[in-house]
Amino acid sequence: MQIVVGVAVVRADRVLGAYRPGPEGGWEFPGGKVEPGESEAEAAIRELREELDLEVEIGASLGPGVDISDKYRLHVYLASIVTGEPVRREHAELRWFAAAELVEADWLVPDRPFVRALRNLL
Repeated sequence: MQIVVGVAVVRADRVLGAYRPGPEGGWEFPGGKVEPGESEAEAAIRELREELDLEVEIGASLGPGVDISDKYRLHVYLASIVTGEPVRREHAELRWFAAAELVEADWLVPDRPFVRALRNLL
């Protein structure tokens, strides 16, 4: 099973969400697939550099992985920005969410358990 990493970028008391357009769209934590020979943290750093032009420091996991399908499993990690401001490249929208604004139903199904964990942390 291939691991997909999502990154919950936290700044002050807000977390960055990225909106995936389309019929199966919704808010998600930015990230992508772990490539062969890469650690999950290395993949997360690379993906955020490519998708958002951000340099981040990866922190703790937000809990056990969640199956996206029979081929992919999502792991989400906390991160903080080292340098840069998020640049929208692959998503329809980027938004900073406060804990009270994190409504699970607005997020893609695999991301929802991590939204719950984040609400408790923020």
